[in-house]
Amino acid sequence: MRERNFFVHPSAYVDEDVVIGAGTKIWHFSHIQKGARIGENCVFGQNVNVGNNVHIGNGCKVQNNVSIYEGVELEDFVFCGPSMVFTNILEPRCEFPQRGGAFYLKTRVGRGASIGANATIVCGHDIGRYAFIAAGAVVTQSVPDYALMAGVPARQIGWMSRHGARLTQQADGIWLCSKSGWRYQLQEGVMRCLDKDEAETV
Repeated sequence: MRERNFFVHPSAYVDEDVVIGAGTKIWHFSHIQKGARIGENCVFGQNVNVGNNVHIGNGCKVQNNVSIYEGVELEDFVFCGPSMVFTNILEPRCEFPQRGGAFYLKTRVGRGASIGANATIVCGHDIGRYAFIAAGAVVTQSVPDYALMAGVPARQIGWMSRHGARLTQQADGIWLCSKSGWRYQLQEGVMRCLDKDEAETV
């Protein structure tokens, strides 16, 4: 590891060959495994496990009792609620183990997405940018940008803004965020923000 400009609680374990960005905090009983790459200003709550070779962006918040297994990638500003679950093997069998990255189905969680408490993300699906997964939902398919997903299995029930408000459709077909006043529009089935260049990341 480089110069220690981050915080690791004494009860946590950080393996060799790990990169942790400035300002990141790792709390009680957590484990960061070999090869993990973690960005700046992240927070990992109690009893979090970050698997081998996992990449996590800047500004992410991972609440208590979350395991981020190899094959999962978090882009910047992802929120993982308490006890939500990632997987990386679609059809596990103890008698016939599938070990190593060649067996893992990838899961990418896009920038700014939020995953609620006790939700489950079945591996092999992407979660779009600024998507919102409701508490307890079970995601079994890829999720579009800005989509609001709920239920078992999860179904889209609306759209969410970057600021975390449910979008409401106006008479002119524009969707509005009540928190920011920013406008959104469905373009060929894809939700886009009209007040922010989608290519911008800041």
